[in-house]
Amino acid sequence: MITKRKIFLTGGAGYVGAVLVPKLLAKGYQVKVLDLYMFGEDVLSSEKNHPGLIQVKGDIRNRKLLEKEITGYDTVIHLACISNDPSFELDPALAKSINYDAFLDLVDVSKKAKVKNFIYASSSSVYGIKTEPDVTEDLPLEPLTDYSRYKAECEKVLMAAADKDFIITIVRPSTVCGYSPRMRLDLTVNILTNQAVNRGKITVFGGEQKRPNLHIQDMCDAYLFLLEQPDEKIHKKIYNIGFQNLKVKKIAEVVRKTIDPKIPIEGSPTDDLRSYHISSKKIKEELGFEAKHTVEEAVLDLKRAFEEGKIPNALTDIRYINIKTMEAIKLK
Repeated sequence: MITKRKIFLTGGAGYVGAVLVPKLLAKGYQVKVLDLYMFGEDVLSSEKNHPGLIQVKGDIRNRKLLEKEITGYDTVIHLACISNDPSFELDPALAKSINYDAFLDLVDVSKKAKVKNFIYASSSSVYGIKTEPDVTEDLPLEPLTDYSRYKAECEKVLMAAADKDFIITIVRPSTVCGYSPRMRLDLTVNILTNQAVNRGKITVFGGEQKRPNLHIQDMCDAYLFLLEQPDEKIHKKIYNIGFQNLKVKKIAEVVRKTIDPKIPIEGSPTDDLRSYHISSKKIKEELGFEAKHTVEEAVLDLKRAFEEGKIPNALTDIRYINIKTMEAIKLK
């Protein structure tokens, strides 16, 4: 087993990063986080005094900063991005500068700094709408939005940069759900659970759209798992990572059943017909990784977090909604 000890984590104070960082530290990795901390300076407060953690507040578009901070690190996990379609469309030029232009520099700087392993968080949205019952990694990419199109373009850039000294792995995660210290309430399961707990009713927009779902603990465990794999098994590999493919109306029913079977579900039309589902057989068959946490577990985790006051002002605080936070801070 090969273990990497020094990890440079972009977006480490984000929704997934805030759960991943403590797990990496618990495994003995040294971690340097680069993040803008747009959603709070205290996201990683539980680990702020950990000797294995360095936090750098900065912009991944700053090449000089990347050159300074990446030096000495052998592994990059790249999570940082403008992370959904509405946020991307708010300012497409800004989003491209972060999601694509900065990626070109990040890959180039990583190679020049002798980074050995690079793990990239792409997205299952790169497939677009597929009719195949199993959406596998070898199907053509047909992204429907600029967000997913640039995710796909970054995959090409990274593949082209790969060589025997630069081991690259691409993951295409499902829609992540569950509690994080940097909470997002603009993701399907989280939205519906917030409504059920804090409004006492659920509104479903459309409902026939499929969403591939992945518990945040499984997402983080997948990164930990990949870090422990021999290079030859993960080099130039692309893996879907997901668990339950469910229609939005089914997710609403799961939320209702888990929170309170008496909660009403209202329907509302939508023009957002994006519908994704994926197969995660490849990573299970090739490497042995399998997600194990259900949507119900994510709902229960969120319910507990609401009850314990970990997500205050859940219906009104803009920090839980990416697009509203971006509008407010006017990032340039």
